[in-house]
Amino acid sequence: MTTTTLATSLLCDGGGVPLVLLHGFPLDLRMWRPVAAELGDRVRVIAVDLPGQGHSDIGSLPPTLEAAADAVHDTLRAQGEGNAVVVGLSMGGYVALALAERHPELVHGLGLVDTKSTADDEEARANRYRIARTVTDEQSTDAVAGMRSKLLGPTSAMERRALYPTLDAWIRAQSPAGVAWAQNAMAARPDRTSVLESFDGPVAVVVGAEDQITPVADAHHMVDAARDAVLTVVPNAAHLSAVEEPAAVAKALLDLHDRVARI
Repeated sequence: MTTTTLATSLLCDGGGVPLVLLHGFPLDLRMWRPVAAELGDRVRVIAVDLPGQGHSDIGSLPPTLEAAADAVHDTLRAQGEGNAVVVGLSMGGYVALALAERHPELVHGLGLVDTKSTADDEEARANRYRIARTVTDEQSTDAVAGMRSKLLGPTSAMERRALYPTLDAWIRAQSPAGVAWAQNAMAARPDRTSVLESFDGPVAVVVGAEDQITPVADAHHMVDAARDAVLTVVPNAAHLSAVEEPAAVAKALLDLHDRVARI
């Protein structure tokens, strides 16, 4: 198995089963800091930079979410973590589902934030491959620079304008190779609704009410598939609810952590 060690950051040094946070695209673990600030020292929180994002190298990993999941697993094991509550936003949610499928012994609880369990349709898949080719050919992340307007919702456009330059900086900090790797990996992902159907642990599904990328209907699909799921719809937030309304997301994740602790 080909893998690589990923960059991680201990955002909170609390107790209990660690809460492992996987970021969205085209970002890195910094997007979880607002949620960590709300969690304080109540739980142990480890954020991970996915392959090619932030401070994590791609190494020789093939561009698949399965490879990303294996890398997260191996990184956590190398740090002595035997089990976790795994939470992913958007692309991070895709990796979290792959992790639950491939390494179920690690995942005691599953948090799915502004994401979906289904695969891309043909149009979305073709667009991902097109962007991957463009950033590779141009050696620039310009092709994804405009994503901020899709990631944030109308409430943020009116009331949280300070988030825009922050998102710009995060996106611009990503490497073209990492952006291409991630797009190719997401394009190739299968439908993993069946993972939710068989998952034994508690699940938290969180979605911004204004999310147009993975809307509330996608969240309901996952809740209906899971055995033990709680849905949180976050008002006044879109696809980056963890950045737009971190207190609400932190509350949902604390509830998930408590549910795992009661098992």
